[in-house]
Amino acid sequence: MDLTEFNFHFPLQMRWNDLDALGHVNNAVFLTYFETARGRYMMEACPDWDWTKHMFLIGNVHASFHKELLLTARHPEVFMRTSKVGNKSFELSYAIVSQGKNGKLVHATGQTTQVMFDMQSKKTIQIPEWIREQLEAYEA
Repeated sequence: MDLTEFNFHFPLQMRWNDLDALGHVNNAVFLTYFETARGRYMMEACPDWDWTKHMFLIGNVHASFHKELLLTARHPEVFMRTSKVGNKSFELSYAIVSQGKNGKLVHATGQTTQVMFDMQSKKTIQIPEWIREQLEAYEA
């Protein structure tokens, strides 16, 4: 995986209760890591974003697990990028990594599909042009 394709990364704050009986991060917790990073990413990639006015729903989540993530992992972080922008939805890609002896270790990768949603009408909407422009500019 080429992490240079990702303009955004965010440090993980792993907690003891993120672990399962095997002593590694539970697979469901990876989705919470995606969610936490996604909020930060949107604020950085779209500086005009206002969570009280703009909303999306998660239409799809995919995660692939490559290597266990332990509480003792060095410098764990989430890398993110916008990988696709459609008419009403956009796709974000993720990589959860830590520092290994010979470089970055990839523990999990994933994608989510965000569907733009109007809170008043309770319907999906087209991606506003300014959001499209800001996401594309951030990834350029």
